[in-house]
Amino acid sequence: MSLNEYLTTDSQPDCDYVDGEVEERNVGEQDHSTAQAFFIRSFAAHEDEWKLEALPEIRIRISDLRVRVADIAVVSLERSYEEVLTRPPVAVIEVLSPEDRVSRYQQRLDDYRSMGVPNIWVIDPMRRKAFDCSHGGWQPVDRLLITTPSVEIPLDSLWKKLDALHS
Repeated sequence: MSLNEYLTTDSQPDCDYVDGEVEERNVGEQDHSTAQAFFIRSFAAHEDEWKLEALPEIRIRISDLRVRVADIAVVSLERSYEEVLTRPPVAVIEVLSPEDRVSRYQQRLDDYRSMGVPNIWVIDPMRRKAFDCSHGGWQPVDRLLITTPSVEIPLDSLWKKLDALHS
């Protein structure tokens, strides 16, 4: 499939485009959706202060051969409009699903880093863990931090929400 065909095709759920191939993504579980909703609400609550917006399930054109669909892309409210993001977002948040494999996920994270995304986080709702993957490793964190603008999102309330769903 060509990039143009991919960009004009509507698939549900949306798929990644990697080296001319369409790759399905794992989505749809409640834990996954609950984590996404948590971050959307967190950024929306501070939108005026942080001047950032959390966009769920948005296509990010990494290169001419790769488009990733981020679970959450955090963008500046002062950016120019793009239907498909071509400039690095301020942050990307990916939420693991039970079927996700670390080796395949590493390629996705490498793509974001190659594009210049400065803040890359992976949330594992099943194990109640979060990782900062901005610099290549998987560094465990208990809060998500952005330095410019100054953003701090503690994860305790997300873990409590997930625990309540399973009790």
